[in-house]
Amino acid sequence: QVQLVESGGGLVQAGGSLRLSCAASGRTFSSYAMGWFRQAPGKEREFVAGISWSGGSRYADSVKGRFTISRDNAKNTVYLQMNSLKSEDTAVYYCAAKGGVVASNGSRYDYWGQGTQVTVSS
Repeated sequence: QVQLVESGGGLVQAGGSLRLSCAASGRTFSSYAMGWFRQAPGKEREFVAGISWSGGSRYADSVKGRFTISRDNAKNTVYLQMNSLKSEDTAVYYCAAKGGVVASNGSRYDYWGQGTQVTVSS
């Protein structure tokens, strides 16, 4: 069992930055692939970024070059550094964990956090 708790969301102006954190419980965190997803009002949940247990990463095209996912296995934490934020990045951001490789399909993830709100004002 893995419990995930996100933090770091908030209100930021367009062009600004935020860093989200996701703290995980459990001794096997380092073996999980981790993903960040987001859901804006009235829209479906979408994949943002994912990182494998070994550090390999994947990004949605909409965030490439602006967002960076990383993990610190010693701290059981995964991060999402978000730069050059745009109004369209406004959403609730969720982290998720799964065994195996990174996936962009959220239904393949076994554990989810409660989400953190990111609001980008234009």
